[in-house]
Amino acid sequence: YLGVMPAYSAVDDALTTKLVTFYEHLKDSSVPSHQATVLLFDPSNGTLKAVLDGSVITAKRTAAVSAIATKLLMPAFAEVLCILGAGVQAYSHYDIFTELFTFKEVRIWNRTKEKAVKFAGSVSGPVRVCSSAQEAVTGADVIVTVTMATTPILFGDWVKPGAHINAVGASRPDWRELDDELMKNSILFVDSRDAALTESGDVILSGAEIFAELGEVLKGTKPALPEKTTVFKSLGMAVEDTVAAKFVYDAWSAGN
Repeated sequence: YLGVMPAYSAVDDALTTKLVTFYEHLKDSSVPSHQATVLLFDPSNGTLKAVLDGSVITAKRTAAVSAIATKLLMPAFAEVLCILGAGVQAYSHYDIFTELFTFKEVRIWNRTKEKAVKFAGSVSGPVRVCSSAQEAVTGADVIVTVTMATTPILFGDWVKPGAHINAVGASRPDWRELDDELMKNSILFVDSRDAALTESGDVILSGAEIFAELGEVLKGTKPALPEKTTVFKSLGMAVEDTVAAKFVYDAWSAGN
């Protein structure tokens, strides 16, 4: 799969296109499932200004948006973080979540246990490796799903009432990470309504009603409802890559 994600931000005076390849590896591979390159152009004349590592930008901006959602939506006294999946996005989410929030316990589960053990041994703080997704999820206050699952791996009857879930995987209309019970009995937030209704199997196949876009909460036009069980369905937006790429380019230019 080859995706082309163009965007323009007038506020940032930035024009980019991200090219992202996506390969579903049937066996565990040293090559990431997603690889990306960001092209940054001069908006005034179309000249190519920079070619940037889009894989790093994608990993960091995705985790950053999840962190914003979590700051707004997580319960007041969140102590346990659970990550389902142990790929690139698991690392980027762990890094920013442990930097911004204080959790007493971090748990991880992965389909291949060896990858979860490797993750736990390579990050900066203690991580509990769980033998099942249910074990990892039970009692967790914040849950991050960053898997390659095509059918649900997270079920509503496992989830603690009032927990917050960042659903990052399952980015195709026929793929799922969350079951119908969880989708229908949670308050659903998305990054983009249009994208969620055409790209997210979790949203489309469950028939769950979207309560708000994350931007509406940031602008104050919709409430956050952190006391409820909440799901943030993240699909990613091209403008996130644009803003991130311009930030990196400006920082590099200032150093030169």
